[in-house]
Amino acid sequence: MASRSPLSLLRIYLRFAAVLLVMVLFPAAGYAAFPAVLQGQWFQINADQACHGALIPSGGQPVAGKIAPTGGCFVMQADIALDQGGRYVIDFKNSSVIGYFRHEIYNDSGQLLARLEGGIQNNAENPFFLRHGREIDLTPGRYRVLTLLDSPFFLAQPQPYIDTSSHYQQSIMPGNALVLMCMGVFMGLGVYYAALAVVRRRLAEGMYTLFILGNLLYNGTALLVYPQLFGMHWFYLISLPILFSNCAYIFFVMGLLEINKQSHARLYRAGIAILSVLSLFILMAWFKPNWSLELDRYGVGLFLTYGLTAGIVRARQGHPSARIYLIAIAAFFILGTAAISQARFDAMYTLYIEHLGLGAVAVEVVLLALVLSYQFAQLHRDKEFALARVEHSTRIAYTDALTGLPNRYVLELELERLPSHGSLTFIDLDGLKHYNDQYGHERGDDLLRSFSSHLAERLNRRANLHRLGGDEFAITCHDGDLTWVENMIAEAVSRMQLAGYEFAGASSGSVHVHECPSRKELKHTADTRMYENKRRRQNRDR
Repeated sequence: MASRSPLSLLRIYLRFAAVLLVMVLFPAAGYAAFPAVLQGQWFQINADQACHGALIPSGGQPVAGKIAPTGGCFVMQADIALDQGGRYVIDFKNSSVIGYFRHEIYNDSGQLLARLEGGIQNNAENPFFLRHGREIDLTPGRYRVLTLLDSPFFLAQPQPYIDTSSHYQQSIMPGNALVLMCMGVFMGLGVYYAALAVVRRRLAEGMYTLFILGNLLYNGTALLVYPQLFGMHWFYLISLPILFSNCAYIFFVMGLLEINKQSHARLYRAGIAILSVLSLFILMAWFKPNWSLELDRYGVGLFLTYGLTAGIVRARQGHPSARIYLIAIAAFFILGTAAISQARFDAMYTLYIEHLGLGAVAVEVVLLALVLSYQFAQLHRDKEFALARVEHSTRIAYTDALTGLPNRYVLELELERLPSHGSLTFIDLDGLKHYNDQYGHERGDDLLRSFSSHLAERLNRRANLHRLGGDEFAITCHDGDLTWVENMIAEAVSRMQLAGYEFAGASSGSVHVHECPSRKELKHTADTRMYENKRRRQNRDR
């Protein structure tokens, strides 16, 4: 015999190791590696046909491919061999949307060992939280399992499988945690959007509240939350709410992206057309309720397509919220399309198609909360900008542009608040014409600013200085101390003269409020006394 090369021997050893690995990971045919799918041919039967002795009735029709999504009564028998005894669980993979099911387990002698039943429409207690799993103790040996399904419709292909109880209890935890977390998100954000709809009185938030409500009813029923926790077994809570929530989502998109007949005629007409089709779906579901879930599936596809298209168009048009919404609808479109197009999860047992759809909606709901947060932030920025503009306008209206002092309008308001013992002083600043003529208006403006600064600093908050225009100023003093006011004016003038304005001076006239019955007369008296003072100073200087 010819000797083999080291390379060929290595190949033989590798092949042997591969075969050994397969034998370890996948036991011999007829024995289950857990979890294990119960394989068999599905047959459709009439609901009144009975299955006896683990035999399918002769009138059953073989099902080619998967069982009909529009429901019916189906039966399948599968044989399994167990090399170890223990506690086992029989459940369904791919979907939990099952109206009624029954497992009958027979030994190799044809003796019925157990009849296990359940389903959303069945009142039997579920031993496992949010699951259709049913437990049974089995000894090593061969068994035949007869599974019967009777449901108005199916979301995906229910496929029975068997698992050890300990492994099953661990593997269902992630899916159950996902359900509880997402349902909590739906309820919390549903209340949030409902409150916004009431406060803001906007169509968008109201319609999105209805969309979340529809998904709460659908997911809560399909994933056994309501049947198990609240005893709600009405099967059509799975499908009918979604028919209406699909319509609500179209209204939401049109409201959020401000799509109307006048400015966005094509998107508006497309939205109305889709709403018409969805309304027709509702009518069809009334007469063909077993088609309602399939109509839901088509409706989800329609609103996802419309939302994505509208988001792209409005984002390109520069709508402020459309770009962020586009992120939400893109993620929803990918996950949602996968959820409505899948019929089975080949590699997964305890995660359902429903979990994928639940996660898709939860992602979109959370991302849309970010859209609203962006809108609120934008509203806050707009409000701050508007307040700044109002403040700027108010400052212009109330403030003298050159000196920054309150103007004549503020003086009128101040006169209304002066007490009877308060006082008004009018001031005429001397030297403005001289500095304007000799040095230019810039020097004259410096004179006005310097006088304003020195006098306002001395008056502090005890009295208020106003510029009336030109070289005229006014002081309102609530305590009416005219001697103090005149001293402050004199100090300010002296300070200016020391600073280089040697021709600066001021003539003032003061009056107490109680001297004049009206504000008009008050101003006239102060003005008259100011000019009298000015004439006396001019006569004295001659």
